[in-house]
Formats: sequence, C-alpha cells, structure tokens
Amino acid sequence: MMNTKLLGALAAAALLSACASEDTSGAATGAGTTTAPVSSIRPGSQEDLVANVGDRVFFGFDSYNVSPDQRPVLERQAAWMSQHPEVQVTVEGHADERGTREYNLALGNRRANSARDVLVSQGVAGGRISTVSYGKDRPAALGSNEEAWAQNRRAVTVVR
Repeated sequence: MMNTKLLGALAAAALLSACASEDTSGAATGAGTTTAPVSSIRPGSQEDLVANVGDRVFFGFDSYNVSPDQRPVLERQAAWMSQHPEVQVTVEGHADERGTREYNLALGNRRANSARDVLVSQGVAGGRISTVSYGKDRPAALGSNEEAWAQNRRAVTVVR
C-alpha cells in the first residue's frame, strides 16, 4: 500500500514536471500572440537619429561641398526632422589633422554651413539649426593616414 502511494506520487510529479517544461523556441506565447522586443530608443532623440537616419556626412580632402553620395543622408535627416518638429540640432563641422588650427576651424565652419544649407533646402527651418566648428580638435579616428583622415572630414548633426 505504501509503495502504491509512493509510485502514485512519483507519477504525479513526473506528469507535472512534463507539463511545466519551458518553451525555449521564442515563438508564440499565449493564445497565438508573439512578443516583440521593446525598443529603448526614444523617438526624436540623438539615438533615434543615429540608428534610423545617420548623423554624419563626409567630405573630400580640402572640400566643403556636400557630394552627391552624401546628400541622401542629409535628405533623410530633413525628413526625420519634419517628423519631429520639436527637435533642434547643431551641425558640427570637423577637419582632419592636416593644416593649421585656424584653417581647419574655417574649413569645419564651411562644412557645417554646407550641411545646414542642404537641410534648409529640404524644408527645415533655419532657426532650428545652429552650426559650430571644431576644426581638427575632436577627431573621430586617431591616426595619420588616409583612413583616419577620411573619418575626420565630416559634419555631424547633434540633437540639442
């Protein structure tokens, strides 16, 4: 009689443990619903701009004209800004390490203004955009080679 109760208890425990197994497939949960990851990126934030649009354009050596291959980034930024009319930005102009500090500050300023001009031409109100030049003072990449220099010749849009 004791063995029958023990066997019954073990059978019940085995049955319960089989029913309680976890679904590790990550598929459907509940009654045909799936759980999607919740994004922690706040719409209209710098993180949103970087992740969904792109925050920078690059320039050729000693150039401040936005090239045709970089223009789509600024067009996407303008569209993003129209979706977020409360957002104001600063466009930072940067240069590589070559040249004097004064020359690179002026070049960074021209790059920031060129990027700003494209945003304004796409319908963004000029009052929402300020510019600043950092010249060669804030490199994105360290090094004295073309790869580093190419990454440092840029204009970066930063949400204020």
